Amino acid sequence: MYDRILVPTDGSREGERAIEYAFDLARTHDATIRTLYVVNATGYSGLPMETALEGINDALHGKGRAAVGRVEELAPDDVTVESQVREGAPSRVIVDEADPDECDLVVMGTHGRGGIDRLLLGSVTERVVRDAPVPVLTVQVDPEAVDEESAQYRLAAE
Repeated sequence: MYDRILVPTDGSREGERAIEYAFDLARTHDATIRTLYVVNATGYSGLPMETALEGINDALHGKGRAAVGRVEELAPDDVTVESQVREGAPSRVIVDEADPDECDLVVMGTHGRGGIDRLLLGSVTERVVRDAPVPVLTVQVDPEAVDEESAQYRLAAE
């Protein structure tokens, strides 16, 4: 039923629950996992110095490589993982990558990072569910991981 499963990742610990679901599906269907990290550099476009932008861009791409590398580390030996890091608006890039000729299913968490980003609770996932041309399986994040990260955020803010 599934040959290629797209698994967007933001590198957050709570997102690993969706990754585990994707691995289970990949095993059951002998499917390949295509993991994707989207560098959302649009928020940094207003910075004045080009050299500063290069440093931020390098850091964001490094974070992306680490995020997809984590998916590769977690992968069972019997699951093939293909990884990529792309730039753009996360929901748009994910929907573009969800081309029916390239994947059969998208598996992603209901929302990603904690802290201040939780104000946009699941907005990327919501847009992907609404616009993707293939089925999207949403996995509720690990509530303990979210609570732990939120507590760390609150401590850092105090």
